[in-house]
Amino acid sequence: MSGILDLLNSDLGKQIIGGVSQETNQPADKTASVVSMAMPLLMGAMKRNANSQEGAQGLMNALNNKHDGSLLDNLGGFFGGGVNEDAKQDGLGILGHVLGGSQNNVVGALSNKSGMDTDSVMKVLTVVAPIVLGYLGKQKKQQNVSSESGIGSLLGGLMGGGNEEPKQQSLIESILDGDNDGSVIDDIAGMVLGGNKGGGGLLGGLFGK
Repeated sequence: MSGILDLLNSDLGKQIIGGVSQETNQPADKTASVVSMAMPLLMGAMKRNANSQEGAQGLMNALNNKHDGSLLDNLGGFFGGGVNEDAKQDGLGILGHVLGGSQNNVVGALSNKSGMDTDSVMKVLTVVAPIVLGYLGKQKKQQNVSSESGIGSLLGGLMGGGNEEPKQQSLIESILDGDNDGSVIDDIAGMVLGGNKGGGGLLGGLFGK
């Protein structure tokens, strides 16, 4: 169950890329590249936070209240006429909470890898953050996850799960900790989007080696 891949390759995924591209005035191909790298990174950061009871509790509260998945049912409204200021502030809050002191490392790594300037990468992340939480909230509901301990497993599953997961998580954490220049993003993308060489339309050639 590679949840992120399913999402990005769906019509919903195309709507997300199109909306973010329009909102940030960036070309669709660059936007798709940043979004598809940012989603696993944000989920990995959430998974790291969910390792602590406090982090898991905070995430559950957010999913039970504001981020229950309804956003994904009304993406047209979310992007229509431009993303409103409340949603952007929400996105900034989520990034601050989820990435904390790792925010600059993540923005820098995504900028290096995609060739998009850091300000635009930050705009993309701000818009994508509420969508990622909304997606997580929807999955939580569909899979009846009601315990804080189940949230980490849910995130792992949505990121592809399986034997690669611990390696994938440690690669994501190396970016969060700023231990590299973003070169391992390829490896993360390869794992999350693995087996999708040249296929899947949207992400077809994005990560072709």
